[in-house]
This record gives sequence, structure tokens and C-alpha cells, in this order.
Amino acid sequence: MHKYNDLIPIYEWLPSFNKNKLLIIAGPCSIETEYDTINIFKEIKNTNIVDIIRAGIWKPRTKPGSFEGSGIEGLKWLNKAKDIYNMPIAIEVANASHVKEAIKYNVDIIWIGARTTVNPFSMQEIADVLNGIDIPVMIKNPVNPDLDLWIGGIERIYNAGIKKIAAIHRGFSLKDNTPFRNMPLFDIVNKLSDKIPNLPIICDPSHIAGNSNLISFIAQKSIEYNKTDGLMIECHSNPEKAWTDAKQQITPKMLLNIINAIKKYSDNDDFIEINVLRDKINNIDYDLLNKIAKRMQLSKLVGKYKKHNKISIQQPDYWKEMLSKKIQYSNTLNLNENFIKIIMQMIHSESVEIQKYNI
Repeated sequence: MHKYNDLIPIYEWLPSFNKNKLLIIAGPCSIETEYDTINIFKEIKNTNIVDIIRAGIWKPRTKPGSFEGSGIEGLKWLNKAKDIYNMPIAIEVANASHVKEAIKYNVDIIWIGARTTVNPFSMQEIADVLNGIDIPVMIKNPVNPDLDLWIGGIERIYNAGIKKIAAIHRGFSLKDNTPFRNMPLFDIVNKLSDKIPNLPIICDPSHIAGNSNLISFIAQKSIEYNKTDGLMIECHSNPEKAWTDAKQQITPKMLLNIINAIKKYSDNDDFIEINVLRDKINNIDYDLLNKIAKRMQLSKLVGKYKKHNKISIQQPDYWKEMLSKKIQYSNTLNLNENFIKIIMQMIHSESVEIQKYNI
């Protein structure tokens, strides 16, 4: 049997799950109190659209001293809420001890976060604990866009005998500024699917967006790429007062509206292809804007140099020479000469203004 061919489809993870349905995982970024845990379970259950409740128990914070999760006490609250509302639960584990506690408290599904996926030693320690245990494991992409590292993490869990495996696309941390907390790189997700065709893919719009206003947009884009088996969305009764990641959490009512809108749109396949193309164009546009911003930063430095050395801001001969070379280059790319001339003149004019007034 070819490697990974024996992965168990995601619709077989849950007895009542419909294989033609999009898997919906939702819940708070972190469990805060017993009362809030019971309340959010009730609200999520009442939407009738959520299959699994996700909850953060241990929170990997960048700096010490902030809320780092409720730990074992939170697992007790989850079990109580699970018994009341009969909803399966999923939590993040970051190390082997977390896995042991998750199993001890009958967690249904675990996922491994981006900061852990990036560390092969941690992944192997988790895999060693999971050896011989039947529990679904979801693996988030590493922080940086490293497909081999992602696949390596998946392989370690698979080699431990786990056959219920899914990948979670939560976006990638890039140096360039983007509208998102983590940049969605659907091309990498597609490559992962090509290498492991029967691997379920879950999209995490909350961590990609970093902003509740962008969650619907990201969720829709993931569906358009037709590589998404489910969505994992952070959901809180009162997002503004959430102890962690308040900006990227939504209410259960907002979640219901987003999922209903996606279902309505997904019933119409006529625009899927064109929207995939539009998304690629938008990604290129963001790259262009980032490059222009960097160019203008350099213009500021040029302006300071000219002022310090008493050089005129305007350099007509140099500008004409550079414009001519860029137009010649654009011809090799089959670009319209007049179009390129207009663009370069606009960029040059803005650069001159920056040199004049921002030094």
C-alpha cells in the first residue's frame, strides 16, 4: 500500500458527520472561566452548524507574565461542558506532557500549533507519546513557508500509527506587511495536497486574518480553492473582552452568518475559477504595493543624502536615462510602452515630493 493511502477520511472521525458537509470547528481562543466555558458551549451548540468545539488550554505567549491558559483546570471545565452538551472537543498541544493530559481527560481531537510544528524534536516527542493511541491529530503549518518541514511533521505523526490526520492552514509569517496577521499561501497548500492527495485540509481564517472583519473573506477564498475540507474559527461570547486574541474572534451569531453565506455562495460554481484568478491578481497587487512602499523609503534616504551634500532634488538627465532603460526593459516583457511610461512618471513624481518634504 502506498504511504498515506490508509489515512482515514475526516467524515469517519465523527459518527454523525455527513461526508458531503464542510467540517466546522469553532470555539474560544482560550478557556477563561468555568462559567464562560459552559456558556460558549451552549451558544455554539445552538447554532446547529458546529461539529467540533475548539478551545485553547495552554497558550504559547511571546512574553512571560501574560495569560498562558487555564491548564488542567480548563480541561475539567471542558469535560463538564462536553457532558452537558454532547459536543466533541479539540485542543492544542505543544509538548508530550500536554498530549498525556489531553488523553487523560478524554479530549476527542488534538492539534499541534505552528510553533511546535517548526521543531522536529518536539514533533518526535509528541509522536512517541501518541504511538499506539487512536486519536485524530491536526497539524498546523510551520510559522515559515517550509513545505518539507510541514510534511516532516505529518510523517512523524503518521509513523506513530495515527491514521486520522489533517493539516491546518493558518497562514505564514512573512517580513513584508500584508493586510493579514499571517499570509495565506494557497499554492503551498495545493502542493501539500498534490503530495498527499487524501490528506484533509482545514483552513484557520482566524489566525490568517488576525482581524474579525477579514475572517469571512479568508474562509470564502479557502473554499474557492477547492482544497478545504473544513474551517477552524475562533468564537467567543464576548470577543471584545476575550483574554487572548480579542481582535480575531467572532460571536456564534457572526459565525452562523458567515457559514450560511459561504454555503449560499458555494452552491454556485460559476464564479469559482474567476475568483481564483482574481485572488492571484490581488496577491500580486499586494506585492506591488509593498515594493512601492520600500521604494519610497529609499527615496527618503536619497532626499536626506541630497540635502546633506547640497545636491539638487531634480536630476533631469539621470531621470531620462533611467526612464529610457526601464522602457527598454519593459519591451522585453511585452508590456505597453506608454503604460509603463505613465506608471514610472507617477512613481518618480511621488518620489520627488517625498525627497522635498520628508527629509
